Amino acid sequence: MTAINAAFPTNRIGDWIFDLDNTIYPAKTNLFLRVSVRITEFVSRHYKVSAVDARVIQKDLFHRYGTTMRGMMSEENIKPEVYLNYVHDIDVSDLDRDYELNSMLAALPGRKHIFTNGTVPHAENILSAYGVRHHFDQIFDIVAADYIPKPDQYAFDCFLRQTGIDPNNAVMIEDMAANLRPAAALGMRTVWLASDIEWAARGSNESFVHYKADDLKEFLRSLLLVDC
Repeated sequence: MTAINAAFPTNRIGDWIFDLDNTIYPAKTNLFLRVSVRITEFVSRHYKVSAVDARVIQKDLFHRYGTTMRGMMSEENIKPEVYLNYVHDIDVSDLDRDYELNSMLAALPGRKHIFTNGTVPHAENILSAYGVRHHFDQIFDIVAADYIPKPDQYAFDCFLRQTGIDPNNAVMIEDMAANLRPAAALGMRTVWLASDIEWAARGSNESFVHYKADDLKEFLRSLLLVDC
């Protein structure tokens, strides 16, 4: 793997692209579990099954379609806005501002963007709770991608059209390794935030993953300590 100061010359990176869930905040916080619980509730109510059976359906749809929502849109004709409004209705009032992350993002040159399979309101909710919303030029969500999730190429094409990013001068940071394949093919540098969850780690040993870190702050800390 390329040395970090060679792979990520911060003074020559124009755009930094961040996933949201399990990326802006580390997966170990289990914050995304709040969304996952809401997804299970939605599936359970729709199919009229127990929570246990709903989780089986939820996982199956996720693996076959990329998101549970996409699966339910395709197979059950659900309205995506109804689904998204329900699953992202989580309480984040207990979250503290992350002053260290705020300082790290402030020190990182170039534009910063969120590219998420969630929604703009969900991203606003999380980013504002951590006190880092002001760092991001744009939030590109699943709605802007016509409800087609990463890693579908269509979502990336929509993202590039909306942002005008030159992928050859961009870095993408993700917790789902498979989502980095199109990014690397487009010319972006890629960072996978390590996870022991099977679906998140799938593809993590492939060449399209250029760098690995335990979490976002570890990666940013390593960058900011390097004189580029």
